[in-house]
Amino acid sequence: MYASLAAVLFQVGEAASAGGQEAAESGAHFEPFLPGLIVLLPLLGFVLNGVLALRHATRSAEAVRAGGELDLDEGGRPLTHTLPSLIGPGVLLLAFVITSVNFARMLGAHLEEPVVVTYWTWMATGTFSVDAALQLDQLSMIMMMIVTGVGFLIHVFSVGYMKDDPGYPRYFAYLNLFIFFMLVLVMGASYPLMFVGWEGVGLCSYLLIGFWFQRPEAADAAGRAFLYTRSADLGLYVAVFMLIGSAGTSEIAASLEAGGSASTAAGLLLLLAAMGKSAQVPLQDWLMRAMAGPTPVSALLHSATMVAAGVFLFARFHELFMATEIVITVVLAVATFTAIFSSTMAMVAHDMK
Repeated sequence: MYASLAAVLFQVGEAASAGGQEAAESGAHFEPFLPGLIVLLPLLGFVLNGVLALRHATRSAEAVRAGGELDLDEGGRPLTHTLPSLIGPGVLLLAFVITSVNFARMLGAHLEEPVVVTYWTWMATGTFSVDAALQLDQLSMIMMMIVTGVGFLIHVFSVGYMKDDPGYPRYFAYLNLFIFFMLVLVMGASYPLMFVGWEGVGLCSYLLIGFWFQRPEAADAAGRAFLYTRSADLGLYVAVFMLIGSAGTSEIAASLEAGGSASTAAGLLLLLAAMGKSAQVPLQDWLMRAMAGPTPVSALLHSATMVAAGVFLFARFHELFMATEIVITVVLAVATFTAIFSSTMAMVAHDMK
């Protein structure tokens, strides 16, 4: 599945950076439609569901202090456990609709270079500054469709699957936050913004895998996922500093023009980060144990967010991975060994989840 997804995203990544000759001749123009709202809607869902989760926690604590236990079915389900059914999937549906509008507009545009929408200056020191800006190109658009579309379906499935769980509003708060950070990752126009999304996805995976933290296996799985991915993220940390230092800018599109040894080293370091997120050998152990979380979380990790983030990183920086034979050879070796290793494991697996 991810081999084919990687191939598709790799081709889209090339189109995002180079564009086509036909696009140049057509001269079509792409006008983004409310891209900031696509990111903000899941964040709004997180805030609203988070408030409901805090309200439920307060009521539950009051019931315990009174010597009892909060009964969610007494007098009908409270709003803390009914509103998330509307808020969680609702904000994702709106985000998907807006994304679809942008997707339709981009179909007739054929971009030669990314469209960057800048909102404000986030950080500034001397001659160096970082803008809060979103980047829209063919690669980010296809990922936005996957994240919002598949994410919405998983939210809908979660309504029925998790409806009897006491932590229902907290679950949807985490889920909305996960989608928010994934969108920041795929739409961020600068390394710092992409880094925020990358680390936010890792944080949310820890929270969701360990959602049933009362269970020892869930708590252990969450800790392993956090440690494995954080260790691999060291590659991203160093690569980002190398690329910013080489190009003198934090903008992703501009920094990719840097070449030489920096590209080779940065490509290998980015591969390490992608190996952690996509659970490639020898950093695959966390993903198998991640099944200790709720089933919709497992679906979200595999299809729309966590594992796909590594594939996205490869597609976004395909110039670095193709810069030298060393980098692409290591990529092929890791991918081949992981495919063989996971296939042989599947031959003797009993738990299909």
